[in-house]
Amino acid sequence: MSLDALARTGPAASSTQPASAVWAPPEGWRAIERSAVVAAARDWPRVRDAALHWVVKRRAGFAIPPGRATAGERLLVTARLGPLIVREPIEVVEVVDEPARAGFAYATLAGHPVAGEEAFVVHVEADAVVLTVRSLARAAPSGPWRVAFPVLRVVQVVALRRYLRALR
Repeated sequence: MSLDALARTGPAASSTQPASAVWAPPEGWRAIERSAVVAAARDWPRVRDAALHWVVKRRAGFAIPPGRATAGERLLVTARLGPLIVREPIEVVEVVDEPARAGFAYATLAGHPVAGEEAFVVHVEADAVVLTVRSLARAAPSGPWRVAFPVLRVVQVVALRRYLRALR
């Protein structure tokens, strides 16, 4: 099936609010927000470019087609869990590219192991560049992954740690 035919399973688009420094997560979702200093402010151009080109996901172990995140773009992200290859259809729902803040959010599509949205945003704070990861998740609405959601929550925590180290 074509990615264009897949329905979104995440919350209302841009619920992770990547353009905003303050986040108000919607009710009914497992919400996580974590930040880490990843570079000195002088490294902003490099880190900004890396964030907009999926480096956080790639360095965390996911395979993503090359290119810059583009709003409306639908992609098939893949991950390996031992011998298992997990396919994760997604749609980029918002891209932020401002002088001191850059990143994007993507929503899950039907067939993704969870329903939700994730955002990766870097911003300059004093003399540092900070990466913030925001995540909204709940069990997929249907399919074989639905019963595995408790295990997938553990996988999400591991991925989050990898994300926060990815740009250092």
